[in-house]
Amino acid sequence: MKSILFFVLFIQTSLTPVSAQTFQFTAVPDQNTTRLNERFGKIATYLSEKLGVSVQYIPVNSYSASVAAFKNNHVQLAWFGGLSGVLARRAVPGAVAIAQGEEDLQFITYIIANTSTGLQPSKTFPDAIQGHTFIFGSKGSTSGRLMPEFFIRQHFQKAPRDIFKRVGFSGDHSKTIALVQSGSYQVGAVNFRVWQKERAAGVMDESKIRVIWQTPSYPDYNWSIRGDVEKVYGKDFVQKVQAALLDMKDRKLLNSFPRSKFIKADNAMYDPILQTAIDVGIIEK
Repeated sequence: MKSILFFVLFIQTSLTPVSAQTFQFTAVPDQNTTRLNERFGKIATYLSEKLGVSVQYIPVNSYSASVAAFKNNHVQLAWFGGLSGVLARRAVPGAVAIAQGEEDLQFITYIIANTSTGLQPSKTFPDAIQGHTFIFGSKGSTSGRLMPEFFIRQHFQKAPRDIFKRVGFSGDHSKTIALVQSGSYQVGAVNFRVWQKERAAGVMDESKIRVIWQTPSYPDYNWSIRGDVEKVYGKDFVQKVQAALLDMKDRKLLNSFPRSKFIKADNAMYDPILQTAIDVGIIEK
């Protein structure tokens, strides 16, 4: 009798579809936790309906943690910045960028300043930021660290520590805005999308903070997926996830990023990010 029961259980287990396993994803923590949970909880629901599998958003507390979660297969999909995506895909053979916001082809960083500095908006690089205190975002952020540092080094031909009175890292763009507005740091670098969203939400006092310069454009955020997901979730699963992202039409979901729509992406698009990271010394050749 026991052998018959074991056989029945074995057959039932064998017939359980692999898609029953939860598909997990994360995102770089570029805003405060409450907003991220609200934003990506809705994305998890959308993907579950589209893919026919259970999908769960796994929050992380740093950019490096998002890369580690992807590398260690704690998540199979991630919304990365340009640099974190490059680092994650280099760590996971077969991993690919599959989608990006239409705006991510032409991303920019704002250099912002506390109005007490007297720094004014400029179309040319603001030489006068030299000698002030400066705050980047996360050390692993493309828009909050990598690209602004690249343009700063390019202009002054020096490292940030040799240009500014003091250099810090806030951890996310929302904190960068808050620290510059409060005067804890005089100047900072922030993702232009987060700036626009915070401004629209009315959380900034524009008598205390302003944009003084914007960088040239560069590629940035992307959805990246592990190359081994089809072993668990079935044939063509990568294409199914990509199709679900490209087919996202709900304006509320898209506005939470904010993006007008998602378009196809591939690893080659981020070669400029890789080269810049090598030039700045974040990635070794």
